Amino acid sequence: MEDSKKTEPTGLTRRDALKFSGLGLALGGLTIGGAVIGSGAGKAQAGQDCECPEGPTCDWSNYPDTTHQQQYSYFESLDLFNPYNPNTKTTIAPLGENEMRITFMGSSIPPVRRAQAMMSVFVEVGWDSERERPLDQFVFDCGSGVCANYGAMNVGFGRMNKVFLAHLHGDHMADLTHIYCFGPSGDRKSPLYVWGPGRSGVESPKGSGKHYDDGTKAFCKNLRRACRWHSESFSFQTTSYKGYKPPTKESWGLPVDPVPVDDDAPNDAYAMVPIELDWRKYGEKRGDNIAYWNKRTGVKITHFPVIHARKGSIGYKLEWNGLSMIYTSDTKPEIHSRDEAINADPLTGKPRGVDVFIHEMVVPAQVWAMKNNHSDELPRLDSKGVQYTQMIQNSSHTPQGAFGYLLSQINPRPRLTVATHFPVADDTVECALQSVQAHCPEVELGKNMVWSFDLMVIKVTKESITQFRGEVSDYGFSATVNLPPTRLMNTPKYHDADGNGDPYAQISTRTEIPSCGKNTCNYRDDGY
Repeated sequence: MEDSKKTEPTGLTRRDALKFSGLGLALGGLTIGGAVIGSGAGKAQAGQDCECPEGPTCDWSNYPDTTHQQQYSYFESLDLFNPYNPNTKTTIAPLGENEMRITFMGSSIPPVRRAQAMMSVFVEVGWDSERERPLDQFVFDCGSGVCANYGAMNVGFGRMNKVFLAHLHGDHMADLTHIYCFGPSGDRKSPLYVWGPGRSGVESPKGSGKHYDDGTKAFCKNLRRACRWHSESFSFQTTSYKGYKPPTKESWGLPVDPVPVDDDAPNDAYAMVPIELDWRKYGEKRGDNIAYWNKRTGVKITHFPVIHARKGSIGYKLEWNGLSMIYTSDTKPEIHSRDEAINADPLTGKPRGVDVFIHEMVVPAQVWAMKNNHSDELPRLDSKGVQYTQMIQNSSHTPQGAFGYLLSQINPRPRLTVATHFPVADDTVECALQSVQAHCPEVELGKNMVWSFDLMVIKVTKESITQFRGEVSDYGFSATVNLPPTRLMNTPKYHDADGNGDPYAQISTRTEIPSCGKNTCNYRDDGY
């Protein structure tokens, strides 16, 4: 990454900040849900050097079976989350004219857990009363398992056509395969647009002379080709409609022309269109980091580099109608996320802050190792398990103490801070809250900071920010299908003489057991 001219944080060094979280900080006691954790000292003052005491931050003995009886009773115990029912009489739950709605369809870090899918955040803005749908909508990351939550929350594939990937780890892009493959069979009869970083430029490894094409464009090209069997097999169904006008570089305010990979028509649902972003850009030159700026809907999305695993990881900031949201995705604590959240006016330099600041957080390496080992006791700090998770933490993530320090450097504070990519449970959140409050005593769980969980909904207006939890059935079917009228559908690729889709065009029926016909009555053709 190019060196930034922006200033480094004052006070604790990054090493110190990580040490606060990974090795521990003695904190004052805290009671939530009947358990008291921690003891001792006060707040680390930003802007001052200090010595970080050794030892664990939290007393896990308050949870005698912390691994096997996990629960997250936050929204029940604090009674903060109103129920949200996405299945209304209209096909899409309406928004206010000046409202932004943020839904966490996935919220966890690997390894997988039943309670939380991998990362995905769905953002909707405004309301088009004539067409009865949001003015604009976006998917930020789409890790494994999230499509089940999209379906449960009544978000169909037609509303998932703009996907913004922060980086190309599987827990952030795995369900793109599902979105791409099954979208045309649902109600996405237009291309899939995928934003993401360009190639990393990392020599792999150093001294090899080898540089992989590991950017979003190459990823999309290879994914599209890998899904050829699927896309052909479903192309007896219509995959486009008349009158669709593909966006242009100008109409969507894109940094590049939107050109499909491979040979799909630019109006076809199996067209995959990468919008590759220069991950080095962060707005040093005004406008050099715009990913999307739709003048019709008013949504502007910019990107900035973060530090995670390999060069090329980015975060996003969405601005609309005077509201703002930042999604950093995975990152170590770094200055671009801080500066974007401070959100200085480019003309006056006055800090404006942001409405919703979504930033990743991980548990300390010692806790991570304990959980991975299915243990109820913290392992030694010098154990192999802790050293391994510490290595992952230090290359890629923001542990809870560093998160608190980073937040303390953002003034004005975000109206709502959301910690995500975090394995929520009563014990992990209590421990994390202590670390954050050590740096930001004004943080109140549920008031100005929350930990995300699947199906958490945040409604944002200039007047208020309200939290909800989705109430859905685990056995519900897919989202409501919203298709254009049949008369507007184009002829499928595999069709009969009358132009109708031909489901037999790609198969042989020679070995089929027939249904009831002229001389047989084996089973009913209508499926009963």
